[in-house]
Amino acid sequence: MRLRTTVAAALGALALVVTLPTSASATVGVFAYRYTGLDGTPQIAELVNPPSGDCVTLPEVADPNSSNRADSPWNYTVSTATVFTGPNCEGDSFPLHPFGGHAFEQLKLRSVLFNWSRPRS
Repeated sequence: MRLRTTVAAALGALALVVTLPTSASATVGVFAYRYTGLDGTPQIAELVNPPSGDCVTLPEVADPNSSNRADSPWNYTVSTATVFTGPNCEGDSFPLHPFGGHAFEQLKLRSVLFNWSRPRS
């Protein structure tokens, strides 16, 4: 139920950010994922208008020696999000389609890369 609420909030945030001006180096939208908090409970984190073309190591799960990988990614951005099993966009990868691409808890990740280019005029 909590994931549904977060997804609904992410969609609302996406509606807001689509109307905002953006720079050429950022994608538009929200990327959400689940990770295990320090107290052992599942937590939801979001990247809002993440950078495009730069690897983003997820801060909550960046250190393989002290945390489990994140899971259950939801891509509500306008870009393809390629998620990686290791930090710094290393390890196995899996692409998530823009506008709602997602995976379940079996897909583990520590970093993500957003690929987006403006349409040519």
